[in-house]
Amino acid sequence: MRILKGSIDVSKIDKSKLIVGKKGTYLNVSIIVRDDVDQYGNTGSITQDTTKEEREQGIKGTILGNIKDLPGKSPVAPTPYYSEELSNKIPPPVVNLADDLPF
Repeated sequence: MRILKGSIDVSKIDKSKLIVGKKGTYLNVSIIVRDDVDQYGNTGSITQDTTKEEREQGIKGTILGNIKDLPGKSPVAPTPYYSEELSNKIPPPVVNLADDLPF
């Protein structure tokens, strides 16, 4: 499990995309997690969702903010995505969780 922390710039939200429901007002977002870390320590970004029609027109969602791994809260280090072809050649990392068990 990974715990990610992020923030968004609410002034960038397209208010017409807000959905008013019975229990609150919602905004659909997409979270893109990269395999690398940028110069600010970000591992991904949060974008406002687009409709199918907008995606077909090549319109991308507005970047609202960034995310980072929460230090010390992720018990297993993130592992990069491997294609099926590579996964047969590269063994997965070995993680020994028994070292932190209290018994």
